[in-house]
Amino acid sequence: MRARNLSRATELATRLEVADGLLARFMGLMGRPRLDPGAGLWLTGNGIHMMFMRFPIDAVFVGRPDPERGDARPVLSVHPGLRAWTGLVPLVRGASGVLELPIGTIERSGTVVGDLVVLEPGRQNPDLAGRGSCDRGR
Repeated sequence: MRARNLSRATELATRLEVADGLLARFMGLMGRPRLDPGAGLWLTGNGIHMMFMRFPIDAVFVGRPDPERGDARPVLSVHPGLRAWTGLVPLVRGASGVLELPIGTIERSGTVVGDLVVLEPGRQNPDLAGRGSCDRGR
């Protein structure tokens, strides 16, 4: 998948993994050494934690898709530069999902509250083929 900010005509992630199971959502990016530029993780829900993380990230919380706007989701909260090992990020009221992105993505893309973000299917990442959407083996 990929994530684009329609309001700013910018890319948030060109290689977006989906944490689609309970364990994958809990684990998130824990155990990984880094998050490469252009990569990201999509999680459903309205909160995340930074425990056991090895690196900082940016987080963009979005609302439900709006069919009248091409399934774009409103940005409800942005959290640039979340530090590793800082605990829970406060729950975001009304959020249906969060994008975990490489640090600096929010600033580079100009993403702010109120922007519209769309999640689009992308080409299958050959490195992940057959290994699930949130692989820990890299």
